[in-house]
Amino acid sequence: MADYAYIGKKMPRVDTRAKVTGQARFTADLDLPRMLVGKILRSPHPHARILNIDVSAAERLPGVKAVIIGAETLGRKWGVFRYTLDQQMLTTDKVRYIGEDVAAVAAVDAETALAALDLIQVDYEVLDPVFDPMAAMAPDAPQLHDDFPNNINIHVPIEVGDVEAGFKKSHYVREDTYAAPEDSYFQAEPYAVVAQWDLDGNLEMWMPNAGPHMKSKPLSNLLGIPLNKVRVRKIAIGGAFGGRSEISPADMICALLAKKARRPVKIAFTREENSIATRQGHALTTTIKTGVDQEGRVLARDITCYMDGGAYSSTGPIATSVPFLCMEQAYRMDHVRYNGYRIYTNKPIRGMIRMHGRGFACGVDTQLDLIAEHLGLDPVQIRVVNARQPGEYTNTGSLVASCAMQKTIEKAAEKARWADKWGNLPPFHGIGIGTNSVQTGFPMGIRGGSQAIIKFNEDGGATVISGVVDNGQGNDNMLVQIAAEELGIRPEDIQLVTADTEVTPSDPGSYSQVSTFIGGHAVKLAARDVMKKVLLTASELLNADVGDLVARDRMISVKGDPERAIHIKKAIRMGLVKGRAPSGEGAYWPKVDHKREWVQNPHGQMCGAFSFGTTICEVAVDPETGQVTVLEVTAAQDVGYALNPLVLEGQFEGSVAMGGQGGMLTEEHVWKDGAVLNPTALDYRLPLAADMPPINAIIVESVDPDGPYGAKEAGMSIAMSAAQAYCAAVSNAVGVYFEDYPITPDKIVRAIREKQAKEN
Repeated sequence: MADYAYIGKKMPRVDTRAKVTGQARFTADLDLPRMLVGKILRSPHPHARILNIDVSAAERLPGVKAVIIGAETLGRKWGVFRYTLDQQMLTTDKVRYIGEDVAAVAAVDAETALAALDLIQVDYEVLDPVFDPMAAMAPDAPQLHDDFPNNINIHVPIEVGDVEAGFKKSHYVREDTYAAPEDSYFQAEPYAVVAQWDLDGNLEMWMPNAGPHMKSKPLSNLLGIPLNKVRVRKIAIGGAFGGRSEISPADMICALLAKKARRPVKIAFTREENSIATRQGHALTTTIKTGVDQEGRVLARDITCYMDGGAYSSTGPIATSVPFLCMEQAYRMDHVRYNGYRIYTNKPIRGMIRMHGRGFACGVDTQLDLIAEHLGLDPVQIRVVNARQPGEYTNTGSLVASCAMQKTIEKAAEKARWADKWGNLPPFHGIGIGTNSVQTGFPMGIRGGSQAIIKFNEDGGATVISGVVDNGQGNDNMLVQIAAEELGIRPEDIQLVTADTEVTPSDPGSYSQVSTFIGGHAVKLAARDVMKKVLLTASELLNADVGDLVARDRMISVKGDPERAIHIKKAIRMGLVKGRAPSGEGAYWPKVDHKREWVQNPHGQMCGAFSFGTTICEVAVDPETGQVTVLEVTAAQDVGYALNPLVLEGQFEGSVAMGGQGGMLTEEHVWKDGAVLNPTALDYRLPLAADMPPINAIIVESVDPDGPYGAKEAGMSIAMSAAQAYCAAVSNAVGVYFEDYPITPDKIVRAIREKQAKEN
């Protein structure tokens, strides 16, 4: 491996100081001159027709500067895909979930804005709702959208090979059903958006987002203004986890209020609004039928998955496909059939989430454990037998160029002392393993690639301009680290300009786990482009070949002769004299099959690379209370190449918290008649720092041929495999395989008592 100055080294993130001192500014912190407070009137009904809206009393209230309703919009609908355009950001005809946006006001303060909402009169015709996706598909069920019969938003059918023949050849076949309710992102930062217009009709906006270019284009379409009139600005972001990947109704509403009031407007959600008026993870029910040979090798799988999509499409085709794709990437199969259904219900909208598909991923691995038990195999053995290997193709036709899945299994098992503990733990102690895979980028059309620009200043400092956004995972640091390495300067010499649609080039955002693989790659290429010019000048000054020069620690020297060296700023200044502008550009697009489509053609190269993760969890269960104490977690992921091990360890820990500690033990929304009963952190049961167990982080490197320095996605494979490992560990401790998640104390106590009753 090359002797890098910064790449592969542990270094504190460049944004650490601002965040720990409280100097980082989030959207809710913005305070523009003459700024108004925006508030949104939300539907109290899960399903109703809007007959009339009277805002006259609200408009007359002193201090109110603007009131808007859906009739004042262009009436255009939003959907991530053309065939899923189904959502008005401010509805005009019907409300389809409790909390849907009906009207909005902008006033001089929050008290006035809330008083104005109380004065808006809305006449509704209440309609029958449907909350269960299975009931929603019935012929006589209430229809949410006329264009989607039986409330089926998306159906993703995938079939490869001869599944029935595979079952006939199998030594053992079993079928099981698994389920999990909705889960929430619960970002530390509730959603907030600020908008202002200038006299030339230019819109400027700040909001949490996973990609500013993925916000500006929808806003341009919905507002009917040119794209160059919409500027989405960078701001500190308190987490995304998949929940800030697309436009929010609040974005368009805030823009309309600001335009009508002719003053800046800020809308900041309450914690309750952040639960009901932003995206959630899908509830889903999955039936899995698997056939294996005598060695436990999977010959055939038939999977049917029903996902509760809520009221609108959102990222429907992607969300319906991803659980299956993660499974087919992780495990080899000869024959497979998948039918994924995303169903409309009168609940808030569902989208992508970091540990997507608890009821799917945990189902696949729980069933593997059941099969292993039947065959007398160790859970580690059956995963090694079926583990994806490098150079193979997935069932849907993606080449897996780099893969260290088997190594993650083996290293995690060794560190966790699996061989010593499996079958030898005390009563009500358990150990479990989970494995998973995640895509690094997938087809996103013209937004699939990233561009970057780098320019040197005459004093040797540099500015990096990139569309990559940092949602808290360390992307800013990643860009600086790559630029410093390639430019031969120090991180403190670099000024970073990112995530501003007016200034930075196109980028997919931190969506589809692609920031390092694509955005980092573009910065690396831009750095090499500018260094061609700088090194050419240096070669003339040093009387040496360009290929013999090396840039490091602000100096350019001749290899093997460090005394022949000049400061990089001298090369830059002399280059300017010679008419060589010290700037460079770089762009990178992943090698994907652009003919591949989520529904019509789910075959071909899916993405540029795949990450693979294994988590092992050890627990103790109190049989009287059902309380689970997590004793230790070991997480190993194939990250391609670790650009900054310190950041990766933090990603692993966050993934264990979200996917395992919270996702499998406590997190779920509780509903009554379409209303969420636990919208705040007081009742939703997020894991706290005090709840977290010791975590062994193991970085496994496979060096991807297309990733920058060999790097690829790092973190999400752990989130999903942690959910699987926690599930397996609790099942092992109790002696009962759980099929309904999360595994809460009441379910554990019930399972123990039922098991004891059967034994007696």
